[in-house]
Amino acid sequence: MNLHEYQAKDLFRRYQIPVPAGAVVSSPEEVTAALQGLSTAPWVVKAQVHAGGRGKGGGIQVVADDVELGAAVVALLGSQLVTPQTDAVGLPVNTVLIEEATAIERELYLGLLIDRAEKKLVVMASAAGGMDIEAVAASTPDKILTAVIDPVTGLQGYQVRDIGFGLGLSMTQIRQLHPLLMALERLFHEQDASLVEINPLVINKNGDLLALDAKINLDDSAVYRHADFQSLQDPSQEDTREAKAQSLGLNYITLDGNIGCLVNGAGLAMATMDLVQLEGGKPANFLDVGGGATAERVAEAFKLILSDAKVNTILVNIFGGIVRCDLIAEGILAAVRQEKLDVPVIVRLEGTNVELGKQLIADSGLDVIVADDLTDAATQAVQLAGTRA
Repeated sequence: MNLHEYQAKDLFRRYQIPVPAGAVVSSPEEVTAALQGLSTAPWVVKAQVHAGGRGKGGGIQVVADDVELGAAVVALLGSQLVTPQTDAVGLPVNTVLIEEATAIERELYLGLLIDRAEKKLVVMASAAGGMDIEAVAASTPDKILTAVIDPVTGLQGYQVRDIGFGLGLSMTQIRQLHPLLMALERLFHEQDASLVEINPLVINKNGDLLALDAKINLDDSAVYRHADFQSLQDPSQEDTREAKAQSLGLNYITLDGNIGCLVNGAGLAMATMDLVQLEGGKPANFLDVGGGATAERVAEAFKLILSDAKVNTILVNIFGGIVRCDLIAEGILAAVRQEKLDVPVIVRLEGTNVELGKQLIADSGLDVIVADDLTDAATQAVQLAGTRA
């Protein structure tokens, strides 16, 4: 689950991590009240969307007075912000964050994330803050400092000093960095985060460290441990189909192809998409209906796939280990009848009761193609998708 910047900064304040004073508004009428707790202009107006690169899309503006502030808020609220990390449609701006402007001396990067290779939490830091950290890592990896945190001992003082010296901080600033990093580590564990990032972490004109931006991703698998997480979710920032799939207990990710994929099992779904790509096609989605797929779940999955207007062919790949292929075949046929499909469906079945499942499809009289194997299924799906395109 992604958090908005203002939500992440609320968590930062709870852990005594320094952030600029700010207020959130969701309508122009709220601006006057929001300014009561802030110093005089200039202010920074920030669109709240779940995407980076907001500045490049006009989502971050510095305003010099009340008139400019009002105009910026009106322009942003209700708009669709397009950034390098969104599609051409962009994301809706329903709230904006108004903050006191900060006089910046230097911009740094600081982040905590799980290193899958080390199987540990790692601190990443760079003097090249305010930039796309991925680009920095790719072009100048020597500018990235790392410290692997031992889960038994936690972050150590010498690691903080190494990072501080590597960033070119003064001793006073390193003394500020120590509690800041310790707080970030505590926040990461206590809030079940998967990523905590400050970009930029700035040194202001007084020489103090300040988290000018904040990005936090929370682990969806830990939501049950946090009653307040539900209120932090913003469905307007999520793909509608992905949100619908989550409510149905399906694992779905929207892609940009035209071949809808319905598969049981995450690994099998990835292999299916790889094979479609290998045959020259483009998957429209990742969709795992789960190892315990039922006829009802398959029918819901079909509806989900068909809600994507780009889909002109559907490839179903089911391995009947836990589930029976005949039951899945019944679910497929029910969905085809119910949805009155006008796109071709190619089905590959394997496993328990596979012959019975294939026979049910063959006897149905419906326009559903049973493939011999996965390669045959992918080949036919790509050919049909290309023809219909």
